[in-house]
Amino acid sequence: MSALYQYPPQTALKHVIPKTRIYDAVGASTALRERFVREVDQIAWTHKLAPETLNLPATAAVPELQVFRVTLKGDALHDDILRTIDHAIPFPVLFELVAGAQIQAAAAFKRPSDAAAGKWVVSDHLRGAWVDRDTPRGPLPVAVSLGVLYDQVLAALTPVEVRTGEDTETRLARLAQIKAKEREIAQLQSKLRRENQFNIKVTLHGQLAEAQAEFEHMKTPKGAGHFSKGRGKT
Repeated sequence: MSALYQYPPQTALKHVIPKTRIYDAVGASTALRERFVREVDQIAWTHKLAPETLNLPATAAVPELQVFRVTLKGDALHDDILRTIDHAIPFPVLFELVAGAQIQAAAAFKRPSDAAAGKWVVSDHLRGAWVDRDTPRGPLPVAVSLGVLYDQVLAALTPVEVRTGEDTETRLARLAQIKAKEREIAQLQSKLRRENQFNIKVTLHGQLAEAQAEFEHMKTPKGAGHFSKGRGKT
């Protein structure tokens, strides 16, 4: 899913954000500044989704949603750049990344820190598919608040099916477990290919079958899920 939306005209802005403003806000290292220079052509603040522009009530965790368009110099953008922008902007951010004739949606789950007032906890970034820039956009998801809208957008970017009653943090924790299980399966398959001893191969086959069964269970949308909640990176 591309997760690209047709934002209402009353939400539109046309503000170019100087890269130095992002650097200064987070005290970026020289290496990070050089990455910005190397990979980013322009950062534009294109839409503001707020109670006064979208007629949706704010929530404590999501007072506003900002939409930023990042135009790339090449065809790739490191997650460190998105993470830096997210730490510099005191609201959740929905990104649109532009590389030539292609565009990609991206966002991280972002919440106020429980430990430090004014700070945000940011998860790993989720990315949609690269599509042509003229691909038709869909309407914004139906929502009763900005918080619910944010959850809907993140759900559209998350490459696992949503379980009934599963909140965003729990879903992202499950996604992390799925990725870890994929790595475990790949390691077991590699060991199995290299192993010559029959008894060890039998053991590895058993471990692989168990890991694959756990992997399929993690992916299933049935049930409310039983994995513990995860937190984003501080």
